Amino acid sequence: MKRILIAAVGLLTAISALAQNSFVHEKSDGYEWPTDPQVLQKLDQWQDLKFGVLMHWGIYSIPGIVESWELCNEDWIVRPKGSTYEGFKQWYWGLAKEFNPVNFNPGQWADVFEDAGMKYMIFTTKHHDGFCMFDSEYTDYSVAKAGPFASDPRKDIAKHVFDTFRARNFMVGAYFSKPDWHCEWFWNPYYATPNRMFNYKVKMHPDWWENYVNFTKNQLGELTGGRYGQLDILWLDGGWIRGDQVGLDEVLPEARKVSPGLISVDRTIQGRNENYQTPEQSIPDRQIKHPWESCITLGHAWGWVPRQNWKTARKIIGSLAEITAKGGCLALGVGPTADGIIQDEAIVILKEIGAWMRRCGEAIYNTRITDNYNDGKIWFNASKDGKTLYAIYALPDGENLPGELSWNGNLPKGKVTVLNNGKKVKATIKDGTVSVKLPKGLADEPVALKFSL
Repeated sequence: MKRILIAAVGLLTAISALAQNSFVHEKSDGYEWPTDPQVLQKLDQWQDLKFGVLMHWGIYSIPGIVESWELCNEDWIVRPKGSTYEGFKQWYWGLAKEFNPVNFNPGQWADVFEDAGMKYMIFTTKHHDGFCMFDSEYTDYSVAKAGPFASDPRKDIAKHVFDTFRARNFMVGAYFSKPDWHCEWFWNPYYATPNRMFNYKVKMHPDWWENYVNFTKNQLGELTGGRYGQLDILWLDGGWIRGDQVGLDEVLPEARKVSPGLISVDRTIQGRNENYQTPEQSIPDRQIKHPWESCITLGHAWGWVPRQNWKTARKIIGSLAEITAKGGCLALGVGPTADGIIQDEAIVILKEIGAWMRRCGEAIYNTRITDNYNDGKIWFNASKDGKTLYAIYALPDGENLPGELSWNGNLPKGKVTVLNNGKKVKATIKDGTVSVKLPKGLADEPVALKFSL
């Protein structure tokens, strides 16, 4: 019966993912610049990196379902036909006793993501289901205590992940869910759980809420207090709960003593604790001049699921070109399998991205926005000193590379370098329109050009 349930859940993954896409986080309405000079400096360093990975990994990876969301009792959720809500919850909670990532190897992850050209990482320390991927003193519901992996010397998974990526010169971030559906002080068992919010009135149970605030502050303190080394980004999910509701204003000053300039991302909560914005599964329709990041999945789901609908390398590169031209960074969602590896299908796509980035990454890394940033399928970035411009032709899936590119404005001075192969070509300018004939023999892939204005 258990195997049947897992199989049924797996078959519904794509449906759930599609439903979830209608509930994704948009960016907040406004932006408040930080006043801490160290945070501003760290943001500038982060904006140089442009391309990172956001890893979702937890007990949801065992059956291959869309993170924690089937636990949530909302009308868009899809569960196996015939299952009861309480029955499903108990089955899901029980997955903690099965989680045993015997092939866990953060070195393999770092190899794959470094080869792909990624420069920063964000790792899920706890999703909404409350299962901790770090050794928390405040709950037994963690990989370090609940299942067979608790006897493994690598049981404090987050520490091994952060240490490994930090040693590879990645900027390191911790994803943490402010809501915790497993905690009795958020979803109290006395009441039903009608939706994603806490399931009681705080005025009636102020002691419950105080317990929850202390629980959350303590866990955030564990992650940021030094045991896990210096962090660059604290990426807080669950925008239906504000960070200041659960003690973030108290946590951050202490955290920044350990990690000076720590970037706080209280996502979708406009204000002093949202140091950069995070539109999810989307790209803003225009250029934005303050720090932001699109978080977009490589497949259709954040964590590992069977039969992913993979995006092509060409699609990801095109999105990266558009995002950077609009002033953002890209955090690409890749989830390890239940036993702890990055699957081959993802690696193939990431290798192709990395090969392009090694030849053309100059047009992405360390760039900043330019006023005339787009013309059709061509996106423009500028060097930080503004002396060099880059034009990236985002070749769509299913199309062949044209023999000539043209755009209006951004007039080159002298010859244009094709970064794909290093060759220089002539630009023809007539009535404000630039035309560049591409050299023969280029692969059907996005093309990056470099020139002076």
